[in-house]
Amino acid sequence: MFLQELGWTSFFESQLTTTPSGPPGRVASANHGRFLVWTEIGEVDASVSGVLRKSGAMWPAVGDWVILRSDDAVIDRVLIRHTCVSRKQPEREIREQVLAANIDVLFIVSGLDRDYNPRRIERFLVMANESGAQPVVLLNKADLATQLGLDLAEIVASVQQLSPTITVLTISAASDHNLDAIPAQLAPGQTAALIGSSGVGKSTILNRLLGDERQRTNAVRESDNRGRHTTTTRQLFRMPGGWLLMDLPGLREVQLWTNAEQPTENLEASFDDIQALAENCRFRDCTHSAEPGCAVTSAAIDPARLANFKKMQKELAHLERKTNPRLAKETRAKWNAIEKSVRSHPKRDTS
Repeated sequence: MFLQELGWTSFFESQLTTTPSGPPGRVASANHGRFLVWTEIGEVDASVSGVLRKSGAMWPAVGDWVILRSDDAVIDRVLIRHTCVSRKQPEREIREQVLAANIDVLFIVSGLDRDYNPRRIERFLVMANESGAQPVVLLNKADLATQLGLDLAEIVASVQQLSPTITVLTISAASDHNLDAIPAQLAPGQTAALIGSSGVGKSTILNRLLGDERQRTNAVRESDNRGRHTTTTRQLFRMPGGWLLMDLPGLREVQLWTNAEQPTENLEASFDDIQALAENCRFRDCTHSAEPGCAVTSAAIDPARLANFKKMQKELAHLERKTNPRLAKETRAKWNAIEKSVRSHPKRDTS
């Protein structure tokens, strides 16, 4: 295997030091602290060095480029990522969960059955913009359109309105309809990932593109068209045509993770129609709720889209308060002052 075939570029080359070091390789899969690493001399089953484990540096994720020891199957260093698809750890834990590293194209897969949800697609688009990967929306199960009474052209147009610059493809993994449009989005050596809920057909898409049943699949439940987790680990596959594809496990929660220095920049970029209108609001701090002179609420913006934007704004504001020490300190001081004021001015008994 040549490194360029695995996605090696000058971006990673520039990170190699002049001092002697071990060979670079790319993490193809991970399982309980063991990593399958692709190198020029073949596959290596590697562990993480004690120094890297204790240093708090980047932990290897599937898709990462790493430096191995020259004399042992041990990862000594993780190279800086070109892109990073991540989310907040599910439930209450405030921690980043890296889903995929160094992804060029993020295929957002949505089934045209009961899984189809524009609000979820909006959330995945924000995640893609935050990651630095190019989003492409795959509307799978197009073969069911007639049976479900769907107007495909209308659905594509509505998704396209979410972000005019994205590519939207209608496909059917079951019938191979338009699957050749997927590899056309990548050049040899580039890497893509399939992301979406369980049951949208990600593993079936991968198998069809490979021409081999490499990933196990399950049928969705007839009662609600929901899927069960069939992909449980992240793994890179080398595809015909010289590109790479990762099938991510189905996501039940899509909580956002963001850059602490610019926490809302990519959210605003994903809702540029709302941001353009907001510039004409009467008040600079308009919340687009009930303020007079609000250009957003007076425009023909889909109320569900606006509500989703506000929900993600609140989510990122909460995340920033939890991860930004300065802001957390200011928030505590604010509430301490409010509590002190309440204690100093108890309510008078008017009875």
